[in-house]
Amino acid sequence: MDWDYCVSGHMEPRRKICDKPDIVLFIMKRSLIIALMLSFAMGVYAKGPVNIEGKTVPYVKIRDLQNQPIDLPSLGKAPLLLFYVDPDHAGQNSDFIEYLESHPIGGDKIVAYGIVNLKDAPMLPNSVVRSMMRAKQKKTGAAMYTDVDNSLRDAWGMGDVNNQFVIIFVTKDRKVEFFRYGDFTEKDKADFWRVVNKYK
Repeated sequence: MDWDYCVSGHMEPRRKICDKPDIVLFIMKRSLIIALMLSFAMGVYAKGPVNIEGKTVPYVKIRDLQNQPIDLPSLGKAPLLLFYVDPDHAGQNSDFIEYLESHPIGGDKIVAYGIVNLKDAPMLPNSVVRSMMRAKQKKTGAAMYTDVDNSLRDAWGMGDVNNQFVIIFVTKDRKVEFFRYGDFTEKDKADFWRVVNKYK
């Protein structure tokens, strides 16, 4: 006869475990708790940005500066250079961004614009941010849009990019060729120019 341990620690015939519903219930509950703990741990571990380089991204809608929904401009029609900005951390990579603003990359070959991630800046009223964006657009001529509910982040699977300044380069075939976030290193900048110069 097969033997096994009971919860009490004594050896008993294995068939007796099945004869004790309270022990079976205890084991099932314990297994469920362990599974939930593992799921939670995996969710915490996965929190943060997800590198989407090499991924083909779907079409998605965002908002213009009048808060009207629009298709992501030029996706699938031209190479795209996107600046996905959390207004709480708009100062990240300021020197690099200032250089790009004074030396625009966009033109006939590359379409470049900014998308402000309003969802991850709940302390800043959307209307105020849009007003500031319209003023900057008037001053610089830069195209700018908003993401009010993480539509772009979720559709493209970027993970948690809260508090991050994200730069994305997408080819005409909708494939992500460059994806960086946070404070750029010199290598990040070199990789950026390597990709952009292929399409200029």
